[in-house]
Amino acid sequence: MFTGIITGIGHIESIVDAGDRSFRIGSDWDCAAIDIGASIACSGVCLTVVQRDANSFLVTASAETLGVTTAGNWAVGDQINLERALKIGDELGGHLVSGHVDGLAEIKSIETSGDSHIVWLQAPADLAKFIAAKGSIALDGVSLTVNAVDGCLFLLNIIPHTWSVTGWARSAVGQKMNMEIDMLARYVARLSDFSKE
Repeated sequence: MFTGIITGIGHIESIVDAGDRSFRIGSDWDCAAIDIGASIACSGVCLTVVQRDANSFLVTASAETLGVTTAGNWAVGDQINLERALKIGDELGGHLVSGHVDGLAEIKSIETSGDSHIVWLQAPADLAKFIAAKGSIALDGVSLTVNAVDGCLFLLNIIPHTWSVTGWARSAVGQKMNMEIDMLARYVARLSDFSKE
């Protein structure tokens, strides 16, 4: 489990395709202290550490993960948001995030408003019902609050701190982002489906 509060920016050092695809990710963290088998959210995708040295760690993504997340398009040199798994007793500053990507949202517009950025995104039609104004959403692993919803479109107001310390500063119109809907919304919808049966 994660919180959607990004604690590092990593960069893809190398990629190896050998059955599954492996990514070596460089980081300012003390990577030697990361346990083999640890889960790390890499731009919102929960991946398992299989090797590490002092300055980098290696994760492997299956064909399924590559097909439904932006990881399938990662290239050497790309920067990605990083978050270590939540520990019991840690501060829950964002919202509960599993690292299981539901789909890809597309940035439709970016405008400035004061020091903040106003961003409209489009969700896949089958996921739009899970997005609510004042609800939470994770995009590329970043916990955010939805300001408004219009059909499949939703609006975010991103403060300067979040913009500067995550991958948002490199975002562009047309870009796809890993989207994880709020866990509570998922279960409420499931219970609602059962009540209709």
